[in-house]
Amino acid sequence: MLTRIAVVIPAHDEEQLLPACLDAVREAASHAPLPVDVLVVLDACRDGSARVAAEAGVRTLAVEARNVGRARAAGAAAALADAPAGRTWLACTDADTRVAPDWLMQQLRFAAAGADVVTGIVGVDDWTEWPAATATAFRAAYHRGIGPAQHLHVHGANLGLTGAAYLRAGGFRPSSVGEDQALVRAAVDAGMHVVRSTAVRVVTSARRTARAPHGFSAYLHAL
Repeated sequence: MLTRIAVVIPAHDEEQLLPACLDAVREAASHAPLPVDVLVVLDACRDGSARVAAEAGVRTLAVEARNVGRARAAGAAAALADAPAGRTWLACTDADTRVAPDWLMQQLRFAAAGADVVTGIVGVDDWTEWPAATATAFRAAYHRGIGPAQHLHVHGANLGLTGAAYLRAGGFRPSSVGEDQALVRAAVDAGMHVVRSTAVRVVTSARRTARAPHGFSAYLHAL
């Protein structure tokens, strides 16, 4: 039985966007039926990200990985060290992302119905740094992978799973890109129940300058 939620947020020099991220997570936590622990993994931060996290009253872990897969893995390991993995729901997002108020409630709803892993979708609400054609191309490409209630996408910015499922799937790989997809593929290969829900939503940044190479910004540039 789940008794707690651990939210893990990797951050590399995110003092500008981290406050909104943490405000949104706090709002989602206020609606969650279980206690919520938030951990910001400060990955080679040289800005005020640590101060932002401290002012928000959340726990931090400092690493020098410069690698999102390693940062997520370090955060997950720290979060799961606090309580039995089988009792922990591990929720993952990014420091440049704002989760919906029902983000955690929706994940736990699927968990209660037997889901081991829940993957959600992302939206973008500010395209000012891009030509209009980029936004149009993104929406067209993204929505081809979305059905009435399910989708084909995997985002580390919108992912949740039981601690037991995380360990069984082998955890996040030490990769600078694709660590989220590799984890979900391993869960599928292991026969776990993976729910791909359009009801689990976040809004993420469409900035032109990426923190992670070959990540979302690189995808938009390719479009």
